[in-house]
Parts: sequence; C-alpha cells; structure tokens
Amino acid sequence: MDPSRLINVVDVEATCWDTAPPPGQVNEIIEIGLTVVDLAAGERVGRHRILVRPARSRVSAFCTELTGLTQAEVDTGVDFATACRLLAREHAAGTRPWASWGDYDRKQFTRQCGAARTPYPFGRLHTNAKAVFTEAHALRRRPGMAQALAHAGLPLEGRHHRGEDDAWNIAALVLDLAARGAWPPAD
Repeated sequence: MDPSRLINVVDVEATCWDTAPPPGQVNEIIEIGLTVVDLAAGERVGRHRILVRPARSRVSAFCTELTGLTQAEVDTGVDFATACRLLAREHAAGTRPWASWGDYDRKQFTRQCGAARTPYPFGRLHTNAKAVFTEAHALRRRPGMAQALAHAGLPLEGRHHRGEDDAWNIAALVLDLAARGAWPPAD
C-alpha cells in the first residue's frame, strides 16, 4: 500500500463541564480516536483509540454523560506526552496528512502541547472536514458531524461524542466527499 494515499482522521474528547471549569482545572484531551483512510481504495483501513490520563483536570459527571468516559477509565490511559509520541511513532502523524471535524481538535492539541511543553505530533497538512463538507454541499451553516451524516445519508455508527467512533464516522464523511471529487488533494 502506498503510504502517500493515507490520511489520519482524528477526533478527540476532552474533559468538560456543563458550566465553567472548576478552579484550577482546564480542558484536557482524554481520548484520541484515529481512523486511517486509504483515499485511493476508498476505505477505512485502521481504527485506533488512545486513552489519555488528564494531569490538570478530572472527568466530570457531565463529561461522563456526554462521552461515556469515566475518571477510572481514563486513569488507565497514558500521559499526554506519551500519547503524542504514539501518534508520531505508530500513526505517522508528523508526515501523514490529517483531518478533523472543524478546528477544535487541532487547536486543542496546539494548546495542550504548549502547556505541557510537548512536541506537536502532527505535520502541517490539516484539513477541516467540516469546512470542506459545508462547501461541497453548498450549506449556509457548518453542520455538526451527526447532522452531516444525516445530510449525506450515512449512518451514525457507535456512540456520538466518543473519539474512536466519531473519527470512524468522520472518515465515512471524508470518503463520501472524496467519492464526489470534493476532497482536496494533499499538497
């Protein structure tokens, strides 16, 4: 398989609250979902999940309700720096183009890498799949992932707001866009 035709589709879940974060806590990545897409073959060829143990926050009841992730579960994960090294080493994150639904995931990695003094694991080739979808479908507003799946006539597989499942679903949208000739080439 020619590695140049692969892209990583990434979705993260982070600690969150229904109101402002408790004093001293910040949003931190607790799950990284990653689906490898072979654009030439038109298929999803890898599905991965990295649990990340937060260092400066706790998983709230609101976060557990939204994502299904518990503090006990993420406590079994790796630290953020290790997660970034895994992305680079096992998923070619530094050289392979990548995509996410919107810019939240990219910005969260940028913020958290800066705060943790951890090297940013991704290369410069990022595509905002939400923006591409919005343009390709001539929509006036950028839809959430679940709305985009419904608009494209694709099923939502797994649990929404679970990084591994969301990356899998976003990858289906990327493949649909590629089949329509709407996915931008990785330059």
